[in-house]
Parts: sequence; C-alpha cells; structure tokens
Amino acid sequence: MGDKASAHPGAAGRATAADHPASVRNVVLVGHSGSGKTTLVEALALTAGAVNRAGRVEDGGTVSDYDEIEHRQNRSVQLSLVPVEWDGIKVNVLDTPGYADFVGELRAGLRAADAALFVVSASDGVDGSTRMVWEECAAVGMPRAIVITHLESARADFEQMTQVCAEAFGGDDPDAVLPLYLPLHGPQGPDGHAPVTGLIGLLSQKLFDYSSGERKESEPGEDQLPQIEDARNRLIEGIISESEDETLMDRYLGGEQIDFKTLVEDLERAVARGVFFPVLAAAPAAEGARQGLGTIELLELVTGGFPTPFEHPTPGVTTIDGKPREIKACDTDGPLVAEVVKTSSDPYVGRVSLVRVFSGTLRPDETVHVSGHGMADRGHEDHDVDERIGALSTPFGKTQRPVTHAIAGDLVCVAKLGRAETGDTLSAKDDPLLMEPWEMPDPLLPLAIEAHSKADEDKLSQGLSRLVAEDPTMRLEQNQDTHQVVLWCLGEAHADVALERLRSRYGVQVDVVPHKVSLRETFAGKSAGRGRHVKQSGGHGQFAICEIEVEPLPGGSGIEFVDKVVGGAVPRQFIPSVEKGVKAQAAKGVAAGYPLIDVRVTLLDGKAHSVDSSDAAFQTAGALALREAASDAKIHLLEPVAEVSILVGDDYVGAVMSDLSGRRGRVLGTEQTSGGRTLVRAEVPEIEIGRYAVDLRSLSHGTARFNRSYARHEPMPAQIAERIREEARAAS
Repeated sequence: MGDKASAHPGAAGRATAADHPASVRNVVLVGHSGSGKTTLVEALALTAGAVNRAGRVEDGGTVSDYDEIEHRQNRSVQLSLVPVEWDGIKVNVLDTPGYADFVGELRAGLRAADAALFVVSASDGVDGSTRMVWEECAAVGMPRAIVITHLESARADFEQMTQVCAEAFGGDDPDAVLPLYLPLHGPQGPDGHAPVTGLIGLLSQKLFDYSSGERKESEPGEDQLPQIEDARNRLIEGIISESEDETLMDRYLGGEQIDFKTLVEDLERAVARGVFFPVLAAAPAAEGARQGLGTIELLELVTGGFPTPFEHPTPGVTTIDGKPREIKACDTDGPLVAEVVKTSSDPYVGRVSLVRVFSGTLRPDETVHVSGHGMADRGHEDHDVDERIGALSTPFGKTQRPVTHAIAGDLVCVAKLGRAETGDTLSAKDDPLLMEPWEMPDPLLPLAIEAHSKADEDKLSQGLSRLVAEDPTMRLEQNQDTHQVVLWCLGEAHADVALERLRSRYGVQVDVVPHKVSLRETFAGKSAGRGRHVKQSGGHGQFAICEIEVEPLPGGSGIEFVDKVVGGAVPRQFIPSVEKGVKAQAAKGVAAGYPLIDVRVTLLDGKAHSVDSSDAAFQTAGALALREAASDAKIHLLEPVAEVSILVGDDYVGAVMSDLSGRRGRVLGTEQTSGGRTLVRAEVPEIEIGRYAVDLRSLSHGTARFNRSYARHEPMPAQIAERIREEARAAS
C-alpha cells in the first residue's frame, strides 16, 4: 500500500476488460464543488500512464472531456468513469459532481463503487454536505480515505486540515483518521511560502521527492526524524488499535518494535474493513512532469488497501414476483445480475448505459431481461422486457474502447439499450431478477414548462421521456388540476441543465411559466339556488327546473348529493342527470375556476315537461342551480397544506423556525437526532414553499434536508384569496 518504501510499483497504463474480480478496484471520488476531484483524476491518469504529459489520450481527447452543457455550466453535472491500470490492477475511478443539485449522480457513484475517496481542499475545508455523505458511507460500512488537495495555496496547512478532518469524520474516535505521510516543504519563496515538494512516509521513514517531476526516494536526515516521531507513533498506535491481532497492542506497549510488514498488512486490513481512514495529500503534476505529488502513494493505497469487489455484498435481489433470491457476491459464473447506474445520450451512438456487473458475465450481442425500478411515480415506467445488448466498451473521456466482456465486479458501457433506464436491472432472459433500488433524493423544486411553438409541442413528449430516462432524480408530472407540465428538480442548477438538455440534445425549446398549486373552492355556509333551463325553438324544446340547497361539509368529504324530491316533481330518471350536472359544474369551479369540494348538494324540488324535458336539460339546470347558489354565498378558496419534516443542524434550527413562521407555517414539534441535528416538523401552505428546496439550502449552508407530503386543503387568508380571484378574472 501507500508507504511500502518501494520504488516504482510496476505495470501501469490504461485499463481494458478485467479478467478476475480480484484485479478490480472501484472507487468513487466525493467532495464539494471546487475541491479538486476532476484535477485529481487527471493526475492519477497521468501517473498511471493512461494519458501523456499534455493530458491527452493516445487516440484523442482528454480524461476530463466535458459535454457541451458542462462547459456552459462551468461545473461537472454528471458521473464519469475513468479506468486506469496500476500494478496489474484495474482501477475504475468514478468522478462525481460536487454540487448539491446533482446528488443523484453521487448516489449512483456510491452504488457502483466499493470504496470512497473524500477529496478535501486545504484552503476550503469540509462542508456540511460532505459530512452527510461520510455518514451515509459509514452507515453501510464503506471503506474510505481522505485526500487533501490544493496544497499549493498560500493558506494551505496540511496538519491543520488533517485535524479538521479528524474532527469532522472521526466521530468518537478521531485517532481513526490519521495521515500516512507528512508534506515535505521546499525552500521559502519571496512571499514566505514554502511549497510542498514531496512527502515523508511515516511508517517507512522515507522521503519521496516529486520536485523533479518524478518520484525519487531517499533517506531522511537525522534532523528530520524527530519531526515525524510523534505523528509516526500516533499512526502506529491507531493501526494497532484496529488490528485483528489482540496481542499486538500489548507487545507494542511492552516496548516491542512491530515490524514494517505487519504494520502495513494491518493497515490494509483496517482500511478495507472500513474502520481506519488514512489521510493523504495529492497535487497535479507540474507542466512537463510525469507524476503528480502523492499520486503514486494514492494508487498504492487504492490497489493495496481498498477492498476487491468480492468484499462488496450484492444488494438485495428478488425474482420479478418479489421472492428473495440469494446471489453470491461477485460470482463470475453465477446468474447475471447487473445494474444501470447512469444513462446518457451520445449524438453518434445513441443511448449509452454505464453498468455495474454484480454477478455473472456480460457479453455483447446477447439478449438480457430488463427489469423496472419502481419509480413510475416520477415518470419512469416500470420495465419487464427483453433487450439485445449492443457493443461493450470502456470509456476514457469521450473515447469508447471496445471490450469483449465484463465480469462480475467490473464497470462497462453498453450501447443501444433502448428501454433500460438508470436504476434498471439486467439479468438473464430465462432467469429475470430485480435488484432493490438505491435511495434517491426526492426532487422538490417545481419547474412548470410549456412548448415554445407548435413544432416544439410535437417533440415535447418524446424529449421529456428521454430526459427523465437519464435522470432518476427528476420527476415528470402532468398535473390534471392545473393542466401544467411540471418537471420536479433538485435545485436551480438541476433545472437549468434539464432545460439545456431539452434544447441542445432533443431540439425542444420550452418556456418556463409560473407554477400553480392545486387550489379548491368550498361554501362557507348554507345557500340555495334555482336552475331554470327553458328553451323553445320549434320541434322539441328544452325544459328543466331544479331547486337545490348547498351546505359545507368537513374537509375530505368531497361532493355529496342527496335527493329529497317528493311527489315526482323531478321524474326519477332525471335525478342522476341533475347530479351529473352539479358535479360537472363543481369540477369547473364556481368562483375562481378551481374544483368545488366538501359540500352537500340537496335536490329539493323542480319541474319537468312531458315532452321537452331531457337528460341534457336537467344536467344544464343542475349546473345553473349550483352557480346561482354560489352567487349568493361566501366561497372560500382552499389551498393545499403540506406536512414538512426538516432535518437541520442544531446551529440553524432558530433560523429555520423563523423562516417557517414567515411562510405561514405552524411548527408541530421538534426532535433531537444523532449527529447534532434536529428534526423539525411543521405544516406549511404549499404556495409558500415552491422554492423551499433552494431557500433551505441557502439558509442552512447546504446542510439541511426536508421532505413533504400532502396533508389537506384549508381556507387561505382573505387577502390572498382576493388577489387570486382578481388574477382569475383578469385571465378570463
């Protein structure tokens, strides 16, 4: 692993298909935007020999080729895979977006990986969202390590940042977060800043100098050893405390010198078990250099200390009808179980699916079964179809290199899976299986859109279906009440990317319109109405008269129709016609055009004609009677109220509760949870929380989460209701 005091470790280069799961490492990079993840990926690729000194792939392009949307956004917005080879091991490096709006891509990366590298900027520190991801990894026991970047900054302090990481990630055991190396500083410049030029191995007590552009190993001077003694002793104690050999600590405390090989082996086991989290440093290579600082040590850590896919249990698998199915972890000869972790569109090859194979072996041109993922509520249809696998390839930037197969534990790109979407399971067509879905954040920012032109309207449906097929964090809603098409997104940047993809990839121009909530109307008190529909125009005329009484009912009652006609004033065959007309008018609304709910309509009396009365006439009379009753009554506008649960750090509870009060919210209670956070439960009118996903992120510095569910409709304040009525009158 990292501090083996070895020279160059051997075989390196670009990765192809793996031949055995033991020769695969899947690692995901996690960190906030600007922490240096993508730069680190490029440095690792250069050191591994996958790109040349100019950062170019042999057959064109770069490891960090963004699509056109990412260039315009000036940020990474999607998961990307960069496979490299080091010391005979294929390392699948998954680079994730650091911006909170694209947490779905991060979750996909966590699903596909077996270990995580948390990238922390020495000048920026650890933000709240990175801490939350660390806790997610801890909950499932995922092995982790920490890489400190931006050491070239004048404000960078490796030792101080290591302490920050120990406090942020160590929990009850900060000694589980310790550095394997200390920075080696060069001469001070005119500004007093001494650049980091190499690393000092704490276990091997060797110097690794990168100042020439390639790592050179040497022995430290006598004056340098005392500088590392305390850090070295603490590291050894941290490793021994996690050792599976219970005698090791007693021997160490008794004065025995633990040999280097034993320490390294125990360190590797502790890292792979997810109980020890080493801290390393890394920096990109200088111009013309062949290796970036710390990249060899990092690759040694990944290949030596991170677990193989054998140590990653297969997520829960069932048959299509829901019966549990036991699948051996990473069995290349077992039943095929693979999962689509990312879907993208390529203008030349069409849809490309990034797939993690958990069991079996995937080969091109074979027919597989595609099983749906249970997110039909987000506009993603459930699948239960057979599809033919297209070409298999391994990506590098925008280049796709063909491979002959993909074994259990590996990641591969599959071309032209026309039906499969992100989250779907691929299995043998004669043995269809379904993997349990990974947790996806609920999109809570609504984006109401309309086609810009008739030509766009014709393409809108297909464009939207392709858009949501790529992104399971996006929900498509066709609102039957407001007649709006709504894309539910995770934030403003997420929404911007969705609009840009519609325009540039699918040729659909849309306009964003104000989002409407589903309002309702109800009667504030009793009222009566008479509907008279009498017309004579030669031949059969139209004759129907009915008298009704309307009274409010408790919330959730809907529309209740009662017949109290006596003496046959309204013939029995026309009673359902009156009810149909009343309910049709109720659906249209009686005041501002919103559906009428929670009232009892009682038919009291009426008149009919032996020739001119008809079903249509009494439907019209029923509608007229309801409208007349509404004209003489006070009508309440009802707004939907959401029950909101907010998980927020204790430092921001006061600000959140004050903000809820300003949104006409009612706090129902608070509850202390682990990790210094509080769960706040409240009821808030939905009209007040349209942008809450954005506002809460700003209010809590990105550390709070919330979910919402419909509670009920209730009367809105008179001044707000009057404004909405005026808007309705102006629009009519």
